[in-house]
Amino acid sequence: MNELMAARSLTTRPVVTLGGDAVAQVKDTVCDAAAARITGFTLTGRGLLSGPLKEGLPWSAVYALGHDAVMIRDRRGLVTAAAMTAHRTNLRGRLLGARVLTEEGAGIGTVLDVVVEGGTGGRIVGFRVAASRRFVPGPTRHRRRVYVPRGEALTVTGRALVLPEGAVRHVAEDLPGFTALVGGVPGPRPGSLP
Repeated sequence: MNELMAARSLTTRPVVTLGGDAVAQVKDTVCDAAAARITGFTLTGRGLLSGPLKEGLPWSAVYALGHDAVMIRDRRGLVTAAAMTAHRTNLRGRLLGARVLTEEGAGIGTVLDVVVEGGTGGRIVGFRVAASRRFVPGPTRHRRRVYVPRGEALTVTGRALVLPEGAVRHVAEDLPGFTALVGGVPGPRPGSLP
């Protein structure tokens, strides 16, 4: 499995060609939540006073999504931003703040971030969630933030994500623990629900 990263951390990540030219930086991640995949990125110019670009970066033009940059072969892979986002969801617009429920209707919490697979994967593998009191007991003021895998089936309805019951049996408190949970990689032992 490739490195897992929070989608919000991709904002302002440079977009660089294999030749080393800095093309732009990521403004927002565009995804198909139902298919659980990144479909591309909206872009902004490089520099303090740069604004949004009229071009977007489809996932098909991404060579690799790395910890420090989004790598592309060259600028020819860029498309108009409007065409790329026509039937897709901007991360900030629909997923962040969405309610997370199980198929049985139990409230898990609200989405704080989306966990994606880097490299050439681009899969959505889970969510960082502000857990509800019923899901993870504790004082409301100090509500726990946990990582929850998306499971095999993910349903998106309006501003809610519906996860299979089995996907929420185990949670992790940090990204390394979540990586171990979903990838079978040795690491900190994730917590499990009672």
